[in-house]
Amino acid sequence: MRICIVGCGAVGSLFAANLATVDDVEVWAFDLSTAHVTAINERGLRLTGAGEVSARLHATSDAAEIPPCELGIVATKAMHAESAITATAHVFADGAVASVMNGVGNEETLARHVERVIRGTTFPAGKLLEPGVVQWDVKGDTTFGPFEPQSARTDEIERLADACTRGGMPSLAVADARPAQWRKVIFNAATNPIGALTGLTHGRVCERPDLRALVSGLVHEGKAIATAQGIVLDADPEALIDHAAKREVAYDHKASMLQDIEARRTTEIDYLNGGIARFGAKLGVPSPLNDTIAALIHGIEASWETN
Repeated sequence: MRICIVGCGAVGSLFAANLATVDDVEVWAFDLSTAHVTAINERGLRLTGAGEVSARLHATSDAAEIPPCELGIVATKAMHAESAITATAHVFADGAVASVMNGVGNEETLARHVERVIRGTTFPAGKLLEPGVVQWDVKGDTTFGPFEPQSARTDEIERLADACTRGGMPSLAVADARPAQWRKVIFNAATNPIGALTGLTHGRVCERPDLRALVSGLVHEGKAIATAQGIVLDADPEALIDHAAKREVAYDHKASMLQDIEARRTTEIDYLNGGIARFGAKLGVPSPLNDTIAALIHGIEASWETN
């Protein structure tokens, strides 16, 4: 089985390295960072932290070098999905592609370029320490399911979940992946931007009553919009937030949006709080807190243009 990871940053590297340890899986990774690609090809890809993994795989910044693949996982930032799948779509002419990106609307982007799409949600997190080396901060499960109306076949979804599980990334193939996806979207939209706005880690946000109340308000709005779509969440985002705040889990974890703000990179706010708000507007469900948080993050991004 040949699997291509499109976007081999922190999360993509977690999948790439773990899948590369499976005997019957050949892994290719596509990433625009030439330094990361060069390091992977020369020394392999190494994960450290929550798991210690060293693996050899094929990495490239030239999509033309990638052979046809049966399966793919797109793990770019949501705003880079369009360009990434445009470059690599030919690789999946006879295959299926899963999104494990943050936010909502990503499957629709993939479906414009690839015939069979898998809806995916993943909870593991980490950060790039140096080219070829990724710190694995948080372990967690991944869920794969069909994306209508351009869904992958059931056997493709099951094969991808099985390969990831055998590689050390526990994954489930389910009939409806929306409950897990919206649980994560609500979790991320309620916590990531608060960390980004305050500079605090997940645990430090949650231990402040004022900020924790704001987090709960964002969760409430997200749950109302999920309910309006007929989605029954597979778990309570509040429980997940409190679990992640434990010192042994993700107390010291800097949310990816905070990492982006510190590096003055464009954030995924339009696919998190902005995405929730768009669904709310279509369904007639108000989301004033999500609208406000999105505006504040956009304000920070705008400040970089004048400073």
